[in-house]
Amino acid sequence: MSVGVVVIGRNEGERLVRCLRSVLPRVHAAVYADSGSSDGSVARARELGADVVVLDASAPHTAARGRNAGFERLCAAHPDVDLVQVVDGDCEVQDGWLEAAAAYLAAHPDVAVVCGRRRERFPEASVWNQLADVEWDTPIGEAQSCGGDAMIRVSAWRRAGGYDPSLIAGEDPEFCWRIRSQGGRIVRLDREMTLHDAALTRPGKWWRRQARSGHAFAETVWRHRGQPDLHRLRRLASLVFWGGLWPLACLALAWPTRGASLLGLLAFAWPLCSAYRDARPRWSARVAALWAAGCVAGKPAELSGALRFAANQLRRRATPLMEYKGPAS
Repeated sequence: MSVGVVVIGRNEGERLVRCLRSVLPRVHAAVYADSGSSDGSVARARELGADVVVLDASAPHTAARGRNAGFERLCAAHPDVDLVQVVDGDCEVQDGWLEAAAAYLAAHPDVAVVCGRRRERFPEASVWNQLADVEWDTPIGEAQSCGGDAMIRVSAWRRAGGYDPSLIAGEDPEFCWRIRSQGGRIVRLDREMTLHDAALTRPGKWWRRQARSGHAFAETVWRHRGQPDLHRLRRLASLVFWGGLWPLACLALAWPTRGASLLGLLAFAWPLCSAYRDARPRWSARVAALWAAGCVAGKPAELSGALRFAANQLRRRATPLMEYKGPAS
């Protein structure tokens, strides 16, 4: 089966160079879709031999729009391509992944998408990077969705209609929801897939990343309210309750209850222990505790993103791209 690659990026610098070098020698063709880079990424990609699509700046730049543009260029130039590996420009594809993923899809015609293990390149650089590394460590086997790195059948992509270019975040699970609704299966393999460079060096970057996630939860739940994804609906309800309603109620009642209501904040032990209990079978006690703390601490940030979506929905405005990291140094 013929494999092509679609890489998306914006000001990824050397991260993009590593990404392209990890795939160009191994695939039928590769397309790089650039979302308005100002760091020479377009020229570097062409020098390395990638076909380049520069997105028109007249429309908002989104990851979904970049993947769609790259896919259309790839299929137009190489109509014999059967499988497309999508990968973010801040990732490096690991040796053997492309071959293993293509072989699995060839042997399992009912599977539409396969993904593997994404790891952080520098998990020790910050606690925020380590949280991202743990986040990527999802269970092996049947999956509800994939992330920005996955191998997808061209036929499944066409049937689902591609990514929704208007989504500024959460485009991957929304796309996978449509693939699954048409009977396509998504499988996570027990295989190293990519190295990712989140570059979460400061808490502010982590906060913006969590806010973007909250925005994505709210928007996708709203768009599919007629056929809700129960998992995402529960996540949205959780971030609204623990990120806002409960702590605000405890604080608001502090004066009339002479501070007794503040004891209600002890209830945060419940989601903390729940997250730890779920994480402990897969990770060490220290990592599971870190993950649990990050889950609870991230609720207010996620809520801020969800509220931003709601506010812009009421104003009939589109939310601009929510970036959490700057150009690569």
